[in-house]
Amino acid sequence: MTDENLQRTEPMTDENLQRTALLAGDDMMARMADTRIIVFGVGGVGSWCVEALARTGFGHITIVDPDEVAPSNLNRQLPALHSTLGLPKVEVLARRIADINPACEVTAIAGAYTPDNADTFRIDTYDYVVDAIDSLSDKADLILRCTDPATGPRRKFVSSMGAARKMRPDKVCTAEFWKVDGCPLARALRTRFRRSGIFPKRKFTCVYSPETLPHRKEGPRGVNGTFAHATAVFGLTLASLIVDNEYRISL
Repeated sequence: MTDENLQRTEPMTDENLQRTALLAGDDMMARMADTRIIVFGVGGVGSWCVEALARTGFGHITIVDPDEVAPSNLNRQLPALHSTLGLPKVEVLARRIADINPACEVTAIAGAYTPDNADTFRIDTYDYVVDAIDSLSDKADLILRCTDPATGPRRKFVSSMGAARKMRPDKVCTAEFWKVDGCPLARALRTRFRRSGIFPKRKFTCVYSPETLPHRKEGPRGVNGTFAHATAVFGLTLASLIVDNEYRISL
């Protein structure tokens, strides 16, 4: 696991965030600049979430992902370009954020969250945790950790359910985990918790869609088809949950 810290080079000018500040107000803008967020998984969902957070004015974002940009990512992932093939996704995204919002301090971790290294992330020091992990076992462990008051984030934890085999953005919605309906990933997680007898200790909000498109072609190793607009809407909805929470705090 490697770290790449891209420090603040210069503050964003008032003009950069003028449109955001008109809605957010000075207090919210100042608080977002000091807010610490960690995003696990910056692929088809997480990358769009990170960009929205950076453009909104959040000042400290940690991004975690073990993968390099691959040709199969080009159809939906924000860091994926022909010019970035083979590069770590977190490195590409960190440089993009620095170009969008130089005032944002980015910590890029080229590694995966696992139960074995969970303590190293110090999740309790963050205000928000965003889960965009694909691995069922790692995702389940992160959910348990983030919903435990002793180890969870200071303000809010949000999680993406499955964004594959979705097409209609109007079907993407949010619900408390146990009320998510029609999502195979949520169903698999609930089954896992029931079998283990270990459950999340508090409620948390998920982004999901009940829509499931039929397979046109079977992908290798159970890979499902995806559309860029659908995964992007998932990621942007995750970002909206954090922005909405900050807005409510500021009222």
